[in-house]
Amino acid sequence: MTIPVFEEYEPPADCGCAGCCQQRRAAALGLTADGEGHPAAHGARRMLVLATAAGVALGGGAPGAANAAGPAHAPATTGADHDPPTPQGGTGSLYGVPGGMGDAVQTGRPALRSITRAEIIDRAKLWVNAKVPYSMKRYWSDGYRQDCSGYVSMAWNLGSNEWTGSLAAFGVRITRDELEPGDMLLFHNPDNPTNGSHVTLFGGWTDSTHTQYIAYEQTRPRARRLATPYAYWNNSSRYVPYRYKGVTDGSGGAEPAVPAYPGEKFFGPGASNAYVTRLGEMLVERGGRRFYRTGPGPRWAEADRLATQAFQRAQGWQGPEADGLPGPHTWRLLVTGTGNDIPAVDGDGGGEGSTGGGGAPSPGASAFPGREYFRPGQSNMYVDKLGRQLVEKGFGKHYMYGPGPRWTEEDRRNVEAFQRAQGWRGAEADGYPGPETWRRLFA
Repeated sequence: MTIPVFEEYEPPADCGCAGCCQQRRAAALGLTADGEGHPAAHGARRMLVLATAAGVALGGGAPGAANAAGPAHAPATTGADHDPPTPQGGTGSLYGVPGGMGDAVQTGRPALRSITRAEIIDRAKLWVNAKVPYSMKRYWSDGYRQDCSGYVSMAWNLGSNEWTGSLAAFGVRITRDELEPGDMLLFHNPDNPTNGSHVTLFGGWTDSTHTQYIAYEQTRPRARRLATPYAYWNNSSRYVPYRYKGVTDGSGGAEPAVPAYPGEKFFGPGASNAYVTRLGEMLVERGGRRFYRTGPGPRWAEADRLATQAFQRAQGWQGPEADGLPGPHTWRLLVTGTGNDIPAVDGDGGGEGSTGGGGAPSPGASAFPGREYFRPGQSNMYVDKLGRQLVEKGFGKHYMYGPGPRWTEEDRRNVEAFQRAQGWRGAEADGYPGPETWRRLFA
């Protein structure tokens, strides 16, 4: 007689009881369940399943009896490029050291510290500027765990490291229309906390349409500030806005106000006004300094037109879309800090094979080492340098770990995203860097 092999029966993913949720979370975090609540009942169910299965093996039961309880549901996958898995630690002390824990951990009650919205955003910027790497096991110098929930715990100045299953206790639920800088957008997946659960800080709307906002978040490979579609790249409908209970003011801390596009009459030959000055200043910030011998200033000059045209071409625009006169789309990209910067030497608008307009590379940029360094199986300093620059430019979304010296498919996909952002298609956006990709990337 053949004795069947039995496997332990796990609690189903759709069971919402506290015990099952706790056990699933403990399994996801690599912890040991304490056996409280419903999982004990599941232990009895495992025994029942084993006994039933044994009965089947001995010919004493129906084949379907062993499946009477039903199998666990397969967890849903997100599959979003901008939504990498964000495993996180549980509620714990600062630095992960017992005794350094805050009131929330000791008493089970949220410990509220008063804080302004401006202070929340300033704290959020600290990790972005420091490029704090993502980790669910490491703690930054301020004591907070380097994952998404630790980041919000830090920004809100909580006395402990929280997780997506506990952060809501520190806030009050609000509506989308009530969102202000410093609030959080929370998605907690109780069935499988490591599958999609994530939290971001709201930094302000990017424009009057309220379809995109500035998100401060801790995600792989590091903390970032990024214009993000509401409520997130994926699982958008499952994110819930919350306001920290300890906020002491109803305003402040917002991203710099985005000036509305004043109209085409303010730009062009003969124009002289504050908007021309503002345009020039933004173009200089985006790489257009070389076009200005003096200024920028309020009087429209050929330098303004050339710098504007260079910025437009950097977005991959041609013809009337790159006429050197700012329209609403050009203005929006400039004031929100999005889109591509002006290359160090304005190219001829071509793709990877373009030779550009000549001239010296930008300070600190190195010459393109050659295509042979960027191929499967290659491992060298140039691959690592490429990856770090991609992250710096905002094109590191495909990195789950890294970047590093070994060429991977993640490198190729990030390069492809950068190339497509230049307006290139087909063979010009194959994900393998050539001289023009390298030049623009390090501009």
